[in-house]
Amino acid sequence: MKRLPPLTGIEAFVQTARLGSVKAAADALALSSPALTRRIQAFERHVGRPLFERRHQSIHLNSDGERLLGEIGPAIDELGAAIERGVGGVEQMRLRLSVLPLYASYRLMPRLPQLRALHPHFHIDLDTAPHAAARLDDGIDAAILLARDVDPALYSRRLGSERIVAIGARALAEGPEALTHPEQLSGMTVLVHRDLIDAFEHWREAAGVPGLEPAAIDQFDSGQLLLDAAAQGLGIAFMFDMHFEGAHDPRLARLFGISTESPYAYWFACRRPALSRRPVRIFHDWLVGEAPDL
Repeated sequence: MKRLPPLTGIEAFVQTARLGSVKAAADALALSSPALTRRIQAFERHVGRPLFERRHQSIHLNSDGERLLGEIGPAIDELGAAIERGVGGVEQMRLRLSVLPLYASYRLMPRLPQLRALHPHFHIDLDTAPHAAARLDDGIDAAILLARDVDPALYSRRLGSERIVAIGARALAEGPEALTHPEQLSGMTVLVHRDLIDAFEHWREAAGVPGLEPAAIDQFDSGQLLLDAAAQGLGIAFMFDMHFEGAHDPRLARLFGISTESPYAYWFACRRPALSRRPVRIFHDWLVGEAPDL
């Protein structure tokens, strides 16, 4: 069996990778920054390659570090849980998570049983109120945000990419009166979510009609209500493909066969020190591992 590196080196690597800061990781482990750096360097020598990109006043995982964290991060968490079980301690872990309703319904909820199977004592309080980033550490441990980018003062991780599509009532996609050309939108109402305010502009650029102006643009602050409005024929919604797929609504249809990558994405975000808390860390590592599908 290959000789393992010291556990202290593994711990230093994982903590620094999660917090994105040598100083924050050193504080969490009650070490000096030079002592933590020496442990990371020793660990890198053991694995035979650098795991971080060192920049001025910052440190970031490289691709090798990302892969290694994905492999050993959950193992370290499970080791801690095993020790707790071995000494008879059972800790109920609770995460207070802010998440947008459609993401929660379509992507998160169907997979939460997997997380519960891995961590039977893990519980999540879900919060769908707006302005999640402003409420981190004020009743919220972590958030899944929809944004172009996230405040660099926060720890954030992009959860894949999304594509913008036109969604309308099925009657608009069938029969002799079906919409077949983007120019037909000029006499119609466009529906957008306030968190995807530029979605239609990006779509019309991709469709080759940058100057097209609809009859009106109506804004919604609820994704579900926006989809309902489209299904009732009140306009054409410009949302993510995942919103159409997740709705499973026979009243709806994709229109025009055109999609474009969105500048908006879903992000996991929290304050950097929060990653040292076990519920946040467990959820983060599980979510990142599921990210291609979530």
